[in-house]
Amino acid sequence: MTILRIGTRGSKLALTQSGWVKERIESAHPEARVELIRIRTTGDKMVDSPLSKIGGKGLFVKEIETALLAEEVDLAVHSMKDVPAELPPGLEAVIYPQREDARDALVSKEFLSFQDLPKGAAVGTGSLRRSTQLLFMRPDLKIVPIRGNVDTRIQKMESGELDAVILAVAGLNRLGLSEKIGCILNTEELLPAIGQGALCLETRRGNQAVSDLLRFIHHQETELTVRAERAFLKTLGGGCQVPIAGHARLSGEGIILEGVVAELDGSRVLRDHMAGTRENPEGIGEALARKLLSAGADKILARIYEQA
Repeated sequence: MTILRIGTRGSKLALTQSGWVKERIESAHPEARVELIRIRTTGDKMVDSPLSKIGGKGLFVKEIETALLAEEVDLAVHSMKDVPAELPPGLEAVIYPQREDARDALVSKEFLSFQDLPKGAAVGTGSLRRSTQLLFMRPDLKIVPIRGNVDTRIQKMESGELDAVILAVAGLNRLGLSEKIGCILNTEELLPAIGQGALCLETRRGNQAVSDLLRFIHHQETELTVRAERAFLKTLGGGCQVPIAGHARLSGEGIILEGVVAELDGSRVLRDHMAGTRENPEGIGEALARKLLSAGADKILARIYEQA
């Protein structure tokens, strides 16, 4: 019997995602026994500080990657948006399950669209990427930094502490909370995080047995688009908690990538796009990053890192 140990965070969403992978593996490989190993990460321990203040890369993955390298687990399941642009030596992610909806959603008791929010409305989000783009569109809003799991964030809105919260559509769908969505913000309004909606299946480099076991779950479109987005992030030198956004899609035989770099106060948002071939997704991400850097993103990012 094949035994596969999956390292995962212990949050409800993380367990739902890793549980989905577990079920798919056991269904495709009845001879396999899959175990979920819960691992508490730095991001889980430091719940009282905004992620942007904690700093660093890999807040939600480092401890799981350490367990993977120590061979305490055989596979790690992360939300791709939490994974730094560069993986540690000895680890790789070559299997990409099909991506969920990459967009963001507005969740509110009273307001069913972003335009309906009154002047001065309190909107909760723990993401600089979201807050900067929201303020660019609506500088009158009051952005309230929040942490915690999806249920906790929704409860803060339902208690009246917030008028609305912005959450990933993928997380709401995976948790069976789709009915909470007031409206989905299209990518023209709010560009998603790099890799949002996708899962990262991380393994030890060269562990062919695990890669072969997972091959059935691979989705090429997800691989190509996420590779373009992550190359964009890597070239910008950005971590997970910097106001950088990117979203790629297939178009005909090619890929179109849109990217954003924003000022922290939302006063300026640099946005552009780049198209290229499916044969070189990384080249598209690198080219778009260089284009934005030359347009002033280098100065924006330098100021943000100075303040960190």
